[in-house]
Amino acid sequence: MWFENIPDEKLFNRARFLDAARGGTPPLKFCKQLIQDARASLHERFIAGNRIDEVLYRHAWFIDQMLTGAWQSFISEPGASLVAVGGYGRGDLLPASDIDLMILTRPRVNAALRSQIERFLTFLWDIGLQVGHSVRTVRQCVQEAKADVTVVTNLIEARHVCGERPLFDEMTDATGPRRIWPTHKYFRAKFEEQSARHQRYEHSEHNLEPNVKDGPGGLRDIQMVGWVAKRHFGAQRLLDLIGYGFLTESEYQTLDRARALLWRVRFALHATTGRREDRLLFDYQKKVARLFGFTAEGNRGVEQFMRDFYRTARDISRLNEMLLQHFQEVILAAGKREKIEPLNNRFQVHGDSIAVRNEHVFKRYPFALLELFLLIQQNARINGVRASTIRLVRESIHLIDEAFRSDIRNRSLFLEIIRQPRMVGHELRRMHRYGVLGAYLPEFAAVEGLTQFDLFHIYTVDEHLLFVVRNMRLFGLEENSARFPLCRRVLQAVPKQELLYLAGIFHDIGKGRGGDHSELGAVDAETFCRRHQLAEFDSRLVGWLVRHHLLMSKTAQREDIDDPETVNRFATTVRDVMHLNYLFLLTAADMAGTNPGLWNGWKAALLGDLYEKTLRALRRGLENPIDKEERIAEVKAEALALLGRGLPRGLAAESVWGGLGEDYFIRHSPDEIARHTQAIAEHTDTAFPLVLIREITARGGTEIFIYMPDHDNIFSRAVRTMDRLGLNILDARIITSTSGHTLDTFIVLETGGEPVQGHGRVTDIHQRLIRALTSLDQPMARANHVSPRRLRHFDVPTQVLFSTDSMNIRTIMEVIATDRPGFLAAVGMAMENCGARLQGAKIATYGERVEDIFFITDRHNRPLADESQMACLRNAITENLATR
Repeated sequence: MWFENIPDEKLFNRARFLDAARGGTPPLKFCKQLIQDARASLHERFIAGNRIDEVLYRHAWFIDQMLTGAWQSFISEPGASLVAVGGYGRGDLLPASDIDLMILTRPRVNAALRSQIERFLTFLWDIGLQVGHSVRTVRQCVQEAKADVTVVTNLIEARHVCGERPLFDEMTDATGPRRIWPTHKYFRAKFEEQSARHQRYEHSEHNLEPNVKDGPGGLRDIQMVGWVAKRHFGAQRLLDLIGYGFLTESEYQTLDRARALLWRVRFALHATTGRREDRLLFDYQKKVARLFGFTAEGNRGVEQFMRDFYRTARDISRLNEMLLQHFQEVILAAGKREKIEPLNNRFQVHGDSIAVRNEHVFKRYPFALLELFLLIQQNARINGVRASTIRLVRESIHLIDEAFRSDIRNRSLFLEIIRQPRMVGHELRRMHRYGVLGAYLPEFAAVEGLTQFDLFHIYTVDEHLLFVVRNMRLFGLEENSARFPLCRRVLQAVPKQELLYLAGIFHDIGKGRGGDHSELGAVDAETFCRRHQLAEFDSRLVGWLVRHHLLMSKTAQREDIDDPETVNRFATTVRDVMHLNYLFLLTAADMAGTNPGLWNGWKAALLGDLYEKTLRALRRGLENPIDKEERIAEVKAEALALLGRGLPRGLAAESVWGGLGEDYFIRHSPDEIARHTQAIAEHTDTAFPLVLIREITARGGTEIFIYMPDHDNIFSRAVRTMDRLGLNILDARIITSTSGHTLDTFIVLETGGEPVQGHGRVTDIHQRLIRALTSLDQPMARANHVSPRRLRHFDVPTQVLFSTDSMNIRTIMEVIATDRPGFLAAVGMAMENCGARLQGAKIATYGERVEDIFFITDRHNRPLADESQMACLRNAITENLATR
């Protein structure tokens, strides 16, 4: 390689090395110091901003010199060759990367040579080099390469370091494509390997903690392009592929810049951690960002750095996709006859892919840059785009300017894409990959790669917007009816789905500008709609949806939707069923697209509950809102119908319900009330609490119901026990009857997000709750928790805020803090110690941030009025959370 014959006396002084090795082996201490000095020099060059490829190549050159010197000191017998493979073979050697070596030998190795090789390898380890090695004959290389594509890939990048050159040349010839792994077979194997690798990262370049080496859009994707092309052409460098017509100059420049950035990130990771680390974990993102000069206060610097990273990863993914497809079409399929059928004057179908009819199409007909995607939607036989056409699209992006965006033909084409009955989300994503979407919508381009340094938003803004539109499409598919049953039904009632998609595209498009992103996005959305000549009503509807896109999720997750007043207030803002339908679908798609891991049956049920209650309120008429008395009467009637004759002889439901109060019937469904009533009526062993566990409920989680004589510590002991059991509490409804009993209902999930399942697990939970609740006056040891690694890098200052809910005669306590194991247990301990009683809770976790709301009273069921009691709660919660 180019660096092999360029001496660097500052890194390696050959005369000094030979002098130190005079008379035999160079001293270990001398070699260790030499390595330490060289790595320090390379680190200084990195910090000084030297070209990263030069820094890495110099590192490989230095190792070459060390190995050559050591080889000459230890190996005197003939019949062996030292070969660099892997990253060391390529010459891009990172500070903490393994030095992968292969020692080639003749079929017969005498005892002297074997002993010399062993001493040579031991010496390398003794001086601190992290060596990965193999000792093989040429025949063994062939056998192992035939059986494993990763072995032949290593050999593709093999480089002779020292020893017998003819032996190395024999190996490269024996493992070349004319002998084993012909190009087409090698390509298929590597393509399958890449697909499996991408699958491990969910085919996304936008993981919160991306792997710089192996993740989609990482260095492996660049290397993949090089491997298949090198196997076919025999080229040594990416630059050489320009001469073979495989890469254009601009594509090479893009790959070269992207590779340089990823190399610098990997170098920074190795330097920061002192070891081989290729994952850009939260632990290191801020440190690496500062090394790159991103020093803005708070999280702004790391968000700017990650935006550059994600944009680079996306560029690599785009080129990887196009170049591999180009390789398959033009090189592997050369000479194969495929049917070519014209679509119109501009496009044709080539096999199952669409292609331009000539290279001047976009220049003569710029509108074809949008027509391309519309034709794919309209022709089910088209499965892709020819690589030559993808390349032409990329080269023609500059044609999408203000004049293009103002052309009525292009506006009409874009709306047609949005209005198509199939593949809307799919083609928007393709438009995004090719650069067309950002060029046509400058507002969209402004959020490309925009990220937020938190655990809630796991995708960049642009990716999130497209995931939301994809979810909207999924709602309508039969195969998703089990996951989104209500969404599927509501979608069928929406008159114009394109308005929903536009709201999905614009709902977060105002982020990153400062100010209220909902308001900024609403203005952009209405401007877009009017510019594209949508009806004024439709334009206002899209703007309204964007402006209020957070309303429904906030209402469902942060307010008491069992309270008719809450529902009536929400219904007044929504105004009519059509607005409700659109807003519900946008909210569900948004929640599921922000972080799929946080979308579960509980949230689906919560959102659906608010939808159904609001729908009933709207159908009654806003001028005739439902009141508590009417709702209670309806619930009791339905519960009685479900009970039928199920109660013990001589016992009426009213005798059980007598002291429960209004809240119980407002906050529980008829099904739950019937089940509780039956169990309470049959519960005769009053020495023990009644604990019911229902694994699957309509609320999307497992229900745990506790009925027992009232005691101040019940909530605290129950949540602390559930915490020890590894249960995640999603909802708590606490009712105290006038007869002196408490009825506590919890909705829980396992830590993995699934409901409780299995007789053994249910029995364990039941028994441990019984034990905890029958010893309420005895002290309970605190559980020890280890905070998950990701949470340690976020610090949300703990806030405990109080307000009065005069209508329901209670105090609202809001706790905002960093999420951590045992969060609710910490709050429960504070309530126990400060004499507060819980009436209900709204549990809301947004990534690393918790925003829980607790409806509380004092021990006499009155709102908190004593400032010292509020101070006690505030201090106790803050202290309890600080020690977890």
